[in-house]
Amino acid sequence: MTHLVWFRNDLRVTDHIPLTQACKASKKVIAIYCFDPRHFGTTNFGFPKTGAFRAKFLLQSVSDLKKNLQALNIPLVLKFQKPEEAIPALVAQFSVKSVHFQKEWTSEELAVSKTVEANVSKQATCISYYNQFLFHPEDIPYADFNKISKVFTEFRKKSEKYTKVRDGVAIPDKRPEFDLNLSEKFQNDIPTLKELGLEPPPTDSRTAFPFSGGETSGIERIQEYIWKKQHITTYKQTRNELIGTAYSSKFSAWLANGCISPRTIYWEIKKFEKEVTKNQDTYWMIFELIWRDFFKYVSLKHGDALFKIGGILEKEYDWGTSEEKKQDWISGNTPYDFVNANMKEIARTGWMSNRGRQNVASFWAKEWKQDWRIGASYFESLLIDYDVHSNWGNWQYVSGVGNDPRDRKFNIERQAENYDPHGDFVALWKG
Repeated sequence: MTHLVWFRNDLRVTDHIPLTQACKASKKVIAIYCFDPRHFGTTNFGFPKTGAFRAKFLLQSVSDLKKNLQALNIPLVLKFQKPEEAIPALVAQFSVKSVHFQKEWTSEELAVSKTVEANVSKQATCISYYNQFLFHPEDIPYADFNKISKVFTEFRKKSEKYTKVRDGVAIPDKRPEFDLNLSEKFQNDIPTLKELGLEPPPTDSRTAFPFSGGETSGIERIQEYIWKKQHITTYKQTRNELIGTAYSSKFSAWLANGCISPRTIYWEIKKFEKEVTKNQDTYWMIFELIWRDFFKYVSLKHGDALFKIGGILEKEYDWGTSEEKKQDWISGNTPYDFVNANMKEIARTGWMSNRGRQNVASFWAKEWKQDWRIGASYFESLLIDYDVHSNWGNWQYVSGVGNDPRDRKFNIERQAENYDPHGDFVALWKG
C-alpha cells in the first residue's frame, strides 16, 4: 500500500508527525507540496499575498525538503496547482490508501482541507494531526478551546504548571527503494520566482536576516545561536535591539515555514540548560515560544474574528483608509524617523525587529488611526517569517481589538530614545 504525505507550512522531516505516521503505516510513502496559485494572488487590500522575500525563503525551504526526503527514499511531487486538484489525481495515480497532513483551522486553509478530503473520500482516508504547537492541544489545561484565557499571562502560567511538552519524534528510517521513478515521470521542478509572478528581490547588505530557508539552515542556526556562540545566554537583554544577526534568534522564519518545530527548539534549550547554564535569558526563549502558541490558540478559539475589523473584542472604531497615508507609511515618509527606518528595512529586506513591528503598528493604528488590517496585510506580503496566527494576532493586540488588556499606545519618541539612543539604526536606513 502507498501512503501520501501532504506538506503545507511544515517543511521538515524532523519532529514531523504526519510523515512519521505515514512511514509507520507503510514502506511505500510519497509526498506532495502544492504551490497554490491562490497564495500568489493579490489580497483584498491590494498587496501580493506572498511577496518576493517570503517566496524566496519558501522556495529554498521546499528545495531543502526535497533533498531531505530523497535521503529517505521518499519522492516529493511538486505542483503549481490547487491541492484539491493535485492530490486527488495523485491518489488515483498511485492507489494511495491514506493522506497524512498537518491540521489547519484558519478559514482559507480549512476550506482547502475539507475539499481535499471530499475529493479523495472514495479512494483514500485523510488523517490530520496537530503538528505546530509547543503545548499539544490535547494536553493543555482547558476543557475546550472556548475556555482559553484572553490574557497571555494567565494562559502561560496555567499551561506551564499543568502541561508537559511532548518529546519530538525522530526522523523516520530510510524507506526501501521506491519502485516508481517519480523524479523523471511525475515530478515537476521547483518553480522560479518569475514563474510565480515575482521579481527576484535585491540583496541589501544591511539586512539583519541574511539566512536561507530550509530545515538544514534552521538546524544550523539553532546550533550556532544556542551552542556555538551561546547568544541565548543574553537573549532577554538583547532581543529588543535592532541591528545585526545576533540580537535575536531569528528562529521565527523557520518556525513560520515549519522548517523546525517549537519542540525541537524547546528540547535543545533544555539540553543547554542542563549541560551549560540556565538563566532568565534561556527561559525567555521558551517564554516567546509560548507567546507563539498563545496566538495559535487565540485563532482556534475565535476563528474568523482574527481577520475582522472589530477583532476578537468586536470593538467599533472609526478606522481610516487613506491611500496617501498608506503610501507614506510604506515608503517611510512619516513624522517619525524611527518608524521610517523600520518601514524602509522591511521594504528592502523582508525583515523587521519585534520592537520595530510594535512601533510601526502602533503608529499606523493608534496615531494615524488607519484600518489595522491594511498593516497586517502588508506584513503578510513582505515578512519572511509571516505566520498567520502571530501576525494577525499581534496586529489586533497592538491595535486595541485583541488580547492586550491595557490597550497601550507606544510613545515612539521615547521608544527611539530607549532602543536607538545614538540613532545608529535610523542612520543605517537613511535614504
